[in-house]
Amino acid sequence: MASIGVTGYALAATAYLIFTLLLLTGWRGRLQGGLLVLASGITALWATTLAAWSGWGVPGAALVQAVETLHLLVWLVFMVGFMRQAQGDKSDSGGGMRSLTMFIYGLSLVLLIVPFISGRLLQAEQGIEISFFGYVLLTVSGLFLVENLYRNTRTEQRWGIKFLCLGIGGLFAYDFFMYAQALLFKQLDISLWNARGAVYALVAPLIGISVVRNPQWSLNVFISRKLVFHTTTLLAAGCYLLLMATAGYYIKTYGGEWGTVFQIVFLFGAAVVLLALLFSGQMRARLSVFLGKHLFRHRYDYREQWLNFTHALSLCKQEALPHECVVRAIADVVDSPGGLLWLRRKDGCLEQVSHWGVSGGESEVIAGDNALVRYLDERAWVINLDEYQADPELYTPLELPDWVLELPRAWLLVPLLDQGRLLGLVVITQPRASVPFNWELRDLLKTAASQAASHLAQLQAVEALAEARQFEGFHRLSAFVLHDIKNLIAQQSLLVGTAARHKHKPEFIDDAIEIMEHSVAKMQRLMQLLRTGISSGKLVSTNLVVVVSDAVNNCSGGSPAPVFDSELEEVWVTMDRDRMTSVMENLVRNAQDATADDGVVTISLVCRDNSVGILIEDSGCGMDAEFVRERLFRPFDTTKGDTGMGIGAYECREYVHSLGGEIRVESEPGKGTRMHITLPLSAGQQSPESTYKHMESAG
Repeated sequence: MASIGVTGYALAATAYLIFTLLLLTGWRGRLQGGLLVLASGITALWATTLAAWSGWGVPGAALVQAVETLHLLVWLVFMVGFMRQAQGDKSDSGGGMRSLTMFIYGLSLVLLIVPFISGRLLQAEQGIEISFFGYVLLTVSGLFLVENLYRNTRTEQRWGIKFLCLGIGGLFAYDFFMYAQALLFKQLDISLWNARGAVYALVAPLIGISVVRNPQWSLNVFISRKLVFHTTTLLAAGCYLLLMATAGYYIKTYGGEWGTVFQIVFLFGAAVVLLALLFSGQMRARLSVFLGKHLFRHRYDYREQWLNFTHALSLCKQEALPHECVVRAIADVVDSPGGLLWLRRKDGCLEQVSHWGVSGGESEVIAGDNALVRYLDERAWVINLDEYQADPELYTPLELPDWVLELPRAWLLVPLLDQGRLLGLVVITQPRASVPFNWELRDLLKTAASQAASHLAQLQAVEALAEARQFEGFHRLSAFVLHDIKNLIAQQSLLVGTAARHKHKPEFIDDAIEIMEHSVAKMQRLMQLLRTGISSGKLVSTNLVVVVSDAVNNCSGGSPAPVFDSELEEVWVTMDRDRMTSVMENLVRNAQDATADDGVVTISLVCRDNSVGILIEDSGCGMDAEFVRERLFRPFDTTKGDTGMGIGAYECREYVHSLGGEIRVESEPGKGTRMHITLPLSAGQQSPESTYKHMESAG
């Protein structure tokens, strides 16, 4: 029996020591919180002393009795402080409370003195009887304080103190029963004494819950909902197993020769039932609702809810079905097994885009001017369909379509608003466990829906951006193709225009065939672009002198005729010959378009170190610095009216950049333009010794 007492009091000492440390870390200096810290600390000391006395008989009986009196006194002082706080300045009760306080202090002083005068001024038996009688009076005073505290607290505030009254009242009631029996039979019941430590340990969590519910004590103690949930589950499972073990014992004892078999089958079935209950979503939901309703001020731990919901939305970016993931995240907030999502289309109508765990209403499209859409857009209310069916006037003037009310197990209709505009709505099915629909749940769902709407709006923006990029790529390819077709048409038109005058000349026929071959090669390149998209083509080391010369020759039909001035014969650059020829033709034609017929367009080459420079110079109208900076290389921006695509200069710059080169433009209005193109030489190509001195001075 001594070991039982030691274990019980040691358990109480551990519980109250941990409780005291938690209270100290959260104490903010308020008196009532300080009294609770003192009472918990003295109780830890008291339990440690009784554990040592039960096991090893130390310290002495007088000191044990003094600690016993002290621990009862601090809890009474704590309750007196609570009573004064509850009564305030009521004159009719102030005198009675002062008298009770003086009585408690006087009686406690007597009980502290009695152990030390017993055996000297009093007989030992008399001292023990006085102590028992005094402890009975102290515990009765404690019960009186607990009863008056609960009775004098307003009904709406009893939620915060009911577990405190239950816990401390239970301690005083247990001690009263133990000491009243001891006074009656002249000795303590050893069983009650040994069980006392475990009783005190069981009461500690009740007091802790009251601390959380009363922040005015300035004790910032946090009790994790997960810890309470798992602890309660573990405790319930332990009680269940204990009951099943007891039942199994009686089955074996009274089952006769089949008792052992029946016991094994019974225990196996009990274990299966326990596992089924532990893994049951409905049972877990019911337990969570029960604990949240009876142990905490608020139904939800908002910090945990926000973290979990944000994490769930972030995972939706990785899901193959992101809309379904969003529905699941919103439904999980209320532990619902299903939901349906409608989103607004470009025409303003709402259509179902996803569902999770339930189906229905797939063919229903909600018009943009529907009464439901207007109601949600204007009021942003969460609609409880059960409440709507029971009392439709609560949602006047809303009239829900019949198909909404016919959705399977539909419970809540949650609007998704982004920046004050209705983006869509979610229908949530009935939760696994009954959840009260109140302001707390409504606000939680509105907050979660707002976050989900922002996520869905971002998802729509990403999809629209991806679609725009696809169209951008298509239009860009089309612009390049049309630009090359325009040049081919101009070339063919020139050929047709001169054919009537020169068709009898063999030289013209040879030139026409060459031009047709060039046109066919260009059209084949365009077909390749249409099949594979815009690319740099096959890059090979090519003689740039030949490429520039071909481009100049192709543009020689225009006016003024371009002049290619170069003494170099070979300059090798890694490129796609066709595309580079097209680039040079575009730049030369642009120079011709900007220059009068009596003007000059010259093209020159110069080599420096490991690069080659191409200079295209004209005496045309020129451009100002703002035009060069803002518009020259902007795609689809043209100064040629309907005849231009606005893509030529942009294509030239992008291709030169893709080869690792640069384009620099010098131009002034009325003084012409100088365009410098720099390209890297092919690997292993050496710069020629001869350079153009006039190019050096001009560059």
